[in-house]
Amino acid sequence: MSKKLTKRSEDYSKWYNELVVKADLAENSGVRGSMVIKPYGYAIWEKMQAELDRMFKETGHENAYFPLFIPKSYLSKEASHIEGFAKECAIVTHYRLKNAEDGSGVIVDPDAKLEEELIVRPTSETIIWDTYRKWIQSYRDLPLLINQWANVVRWEMRTRLFLRTAEFLWQEGHTAHATEKEAIEEAEQMMHVYADFAENHMAVPVIKGVKTESERFAGAIETYCIEALMQDGKALQAGTSHFLGQNFAKAFDVKFATKEGKKEYVWATSWGVSTRLMGALVMTHSDDNGLVLPPKLAPIQVVIVPIYKGLEQLDTIAKKVNPLVKELRAKGISVKFDNRDTYKPGFKFNEYELKGVPVRLAIGQRDLENGTYEVARRDTLEKETVAADEVISKIEFLMEDIQANIYKKAFDYRKEHITEVNSYEEFKEVIENKGGFVSAHWDGTTASEDKIKEETKATIRCIPIDVKEESGTCIISGKPSAKRVLFAKAY
Repeated sequence: MSKKLTKRSEDYSKWYNELVVKADLAENSGVRGSMVIKPYGYAIWEKMQAELDRMFKETGHENAYFPLFIPKSYLSKEASHIEGFAKECAIVTHYRLKNAEDGSGVIVDPDAKLEEELIVRPTSETIIWDTYRKWIQSYRDLPLLINQWANVVRWEMRTRLFLRTAEFLWQEGHTAHATEKEAIEEAEQMMHVYADFAENHMAVPVIKGVKTESERFAGAIETYCIEALMQDGKALQAGTSHFLGQNFAKAFDVKFATKEGKKEYVWATSWGVSTRLMGALVMTHSDDNGLVLPPKLAPIQVVIVPIYKGLEQLDTIAKKVNPLVKELRAKGISVKFDNRDTYKPGFKFNEYELKGVPVRLAIGQRDLENGTYEVARRDTLEKETVAADEVISKIEFLMEDIQANIYKKAFDYRKEHITEVNSYEEFKEVIENKGGFVSAHWDGTTASEDKIKEETKATIRCIPIDVKEESGTCIISGKPSAKRVLFAKAY
């Protein structure tokens, strides 16, 4: 298998597009802007999904499922929400096809027009809050903590596999609470859950913060986020959690009877992450040789490649390897013994390096005689010879060490690419030539934010939650500023 990947230093975007396809993660489909997630890519998503689902359930959430189609009138009920999604909506207008009279194929039956158009969900707040009106009657029904695993459609014009597609997979949490305080705590909690997952499972360091008013989710009062930095110096929004106040409760008349018998509107949140995390995983860790996967999310954590001449020698190796495979699996380590006789060892080495398998074992005749394995780690490409009776403890060590090492590498890169500036000239120079996050003073106005975006293509990624009060002046307006915010060019 010839990797022949474009080098990141030559064309980072091309490198990413090639790697996603060559590593069998996904490919473009026959529907413009939509992707096919291939089995290897979907196996990574399944691991992400399983871990996130466990974390959601540990925090008291339950899964449900809501319709794909949303009546157009529902989106009209919350003005800022529909304004935010209006340009991305796919709309169903008819319910039937028929054969063309000239025999040219099928056409939309003009007599089958829907009385009310249906929107293919871009997000589910409206259909869910219409449902919650029936579910919530009193304080005893609260909090209502629901999550949905689903697909959504946002009609993107410029698409890229995993990062921005017309249809993608995600989860969306929607919760209802009796008090404002509880809802804010929920939104903040889910931001922390996402950060925990990103750092401890994806090995991706993130910055937690809140969005500016212009960057908030449509219909939200506050949007909490986690922001990651990719190897090309661009930021990527890796997850968001929204405090929706009572906006949707008022739009859909969702009230509850308090303990005192009064009727009040509930308080709401929504939060979600998507298959965009797959793009973050690829761009944070991978190199010019292919994927580099954290062991916690790798579909295959260990691959064993036999080096042999003749099927008899392969049988001998298999007898040696099979007990090791069983023992590793018993310890919860996913392992593959690649005994295919249709490919040479060199091809297999390239294949598993490209696919980012964390640990590769090789065993040949000399290893059989010496009671050893050759052990290679994907993150550093280092190889060493390990005694057979020590190989399990070595693999267990590598599972933790590789996870920690790739996190540290990404953390160090981000640390080197957070730059404090105090003037607009310095800001423009760093954005253009160094990239990464730029910490700068901002006067809090949308006008200044928009001007910086227009002139540099950099946006305020977040106001970090741990940012300290610090008197200064806005880099573009010169007006007073109480704290720094993080700017970056972003995906």
